[in-house]
Amino acid sequence: MDRPAHALGNLLDQLTVEGALYEKLPDNAVRCYACAHRCLIRAGREGICRVRFNRDGKLYVPHGYVAALQVDPTEKKPFFHILPGSSTLTFGMLGCDLHCGYCQNWLTSQALRDEEAGVTPQLVTPEQMVSIGKRSGAQLFGSSYNEPLITTEWAVDVFKAATQVGFRCVYISNGNATPEVLDYLQPYLVGYKIDLKSMNDKHYRQLGTTLNHVLDGIHMVKERGLWTEIVTLVVPGFNDSSEELWDMARFIASVSPDIPWHVTAFHKDYKMLDPDDTTADDLIRAAEIGLEAGLHYVYAGNLPGRTRSYENTYCPHCGELLVDRVGYRIRQNSLAGRGSCPKCNTPIPGIWK
Repeated sequence: MDRPAHALGNLLDQLTVEGALYEKLPDNAVRCYACAHRCLIRAGREGICRVRFNRDGKLYVPHGYVAALQVDPTEKKPFFHILPGSSTLTFGMLGCDLHCGYCQNWLTSQALRDEEAGVTPQLVTPEQMVSIGKRSGAQLFGSSYNEPLITTEWAVDVFKAATQVGFRCVYISNGNATPEVLDYLQPYLVGYKIDLKSMNDKHYRQLGTTLNHVLDGIHMVKERGLWTEIVTLVVPGFNDSSEELWDMARFIASVSPDIPWHVTAFHKDYKMLDPDDTTADDLIRAAEIGLEAGLHYVYAGNLPGRTRSYENTYCPHCGELLVDRVGYRIRQNSLAGRGSCPKCNTPIPGIWK
């Protein structure tokens, strides 16, 4: 192996198994299909994510550990149309296929890419995680904190154990996906959250992929029947122009006006310390654009109690208040167990039972 020497990297090399999402090529090379980079990885080398690597003509991938594991409100993922008030056992590993300067999970996502990043991995089995999920009262399992696409084989092993005992499973992802990885995941997932970070290809290339890869990812997730919610972190000076917000909203509406769009607040983090923090007025402006563009469900998050009614779910037909939220707290839920407006019987898409 001629992978770069790195203490954490050496440890992670041991916490691996042969992957499933790859193709063997001549001269001991492999082609990885975990994300849209589709890395060609020669023997002794690693992919862009730094955690999937070629050892003697086989692709080895992360397995058997977590770098983060906790029970969160499902609204924090954020999923607003999956079991409001429920909790999700959320786990993550290390590494990412992007390198966003404002990453709020950089300690896990940028491990092996940034000397200041990295979290000691904790060994765990899928069965142990199922036990934790049962004890915690969680209803869902979710993979997050790093980019789950690049650790999909491990996630599927966890999800297999979780779904067998009745948990539902979700992905919290940047959407830089391939048909191969989504087909591999589809049997185990009910929901998929995607970050739509910009409608500017130049900005996406700064973050580490292309705009079209993510737009294609959104289409592919929706086409596979997975409940889809989209999040845009509104960053002043980066993606907050009205023109760009309109482009995002129109694109989402063209896929389906029933996809919830969450516009959330940026705060200074990691390497992006120059822009101002996003204000409540910024989020309200973005949310208004989403509704004007024809989206039925637009949410302004991260600033609890400061974005008027944009934390709540309303019936798009009659305007009835259906789910009343403040932050992650559910004050009223008229959709539990029924999934339709109690006033006009309009079906509200999502998972309510």
